[in-house]
Amino acid sequence: MLIHIKIVSESKEDEVIEKSDTSYIVKVREPARENLANRKMLTLLSSYLKIEPHKLRIITGHHSPGKILEIL
Repeated sequence: MLIHIKIVSESKEDEVIEKSDTSYIVKVREPARENLANRKMLTLLSSYLKIEPHKLRIITGHHSPGKILEIL
């Protein structure tokens, strides 16, 4: 299953906002450098979806705020 993510780095708090079944906005405190924001986003989203973090994989958007993730 593919989901669309918009990540907001350097936010005041960590938060997952569900826009639809396959679209989310993820706010993280970490900066968008050295993969910090992506790692935190994967942790937050896996917790929100109640799945293990290794079951989420970034397909596109490694270096941009818009991402497509695959749930394995």
